[in-house]
Amino acid sequence: MSFQRFYESWFDELRGLVQQLRQALVPPATEEHRALLRQLVGRAVAHYAEYYRSKAAAARADVLALFAAPWTTTLERSLHWIGGWRPTTAFHLVYTESSILFESHVVDILRGHHTGDLGDLSPGQFRRVSELQIETVQLENDITDQLCDWQDEATDIVGIMYAGVDGKMEKLSVILGKADELRLKTIKNLVELLTLQQAAEFLVAAADLQFGIRAWGIQQDRRRAAAAAHK
Repeated sequence: MSFQRFYESWFDELRGLVQQLRQALVPPATEEHRALLRQLVGRAVAHYAEYYRSKAAAARADVLALFAAPWTTTLERSLHWIGGWRPTTAFHLVYTESSILFESHVVDILRGHHTGDLGDLSPGQFRRVSELQIETVQLENDITDQLCDWQDEATDIVGIMYAGVDGKMEKLSVILGKADELRLKTIKNLVELLTLQQAAEFLVAAADLQFGIRAWGIQQDRRRAAAAAHK
């Protein structure tokens, strides 16, 4: 199976998982409900891990195809950082969701009623999220520097008339792998520091952002194609 076919199947499965997560957030919190939610959160994280395992295998075969990513929209590719979403985006998402939910429940929270959602993050959780964000920014910068070094060496590819290109592609694959490892690590770290309900809300919000960007990107690509056809 080509990576494009895998991605399409994986994306459809993600939609199904997120729908189950969304529905599991609605019922009252019982032990049975918590067990279901825990199972779904674990399945969602495992689903992302499967994606990056398959992507790593595809990169070893043709890393440039992973950077071109023809299975994504023009908008999605414009937002990519080294072949995918920027890890620090996850922290911005947590802060945004927390702020929105806090404002919607501010009266209850000020009265001491804990909602248990992302709007009810504890001071300790905020501190840990901030620490993880700083660590992730540093790792992002390190990987970006490695890509810059690789790009600076690109002139060597022309100078030696394509001799040693395979080695350079292998190095690019390693850089992509480090970026993907950081993406998955970021998801896992956030899920671990959040409560079960908060982790489920984070995964739903992250997927909704991904779905929204893709839908908008498809719409824009279709408009562009239609406009080009009428010229």
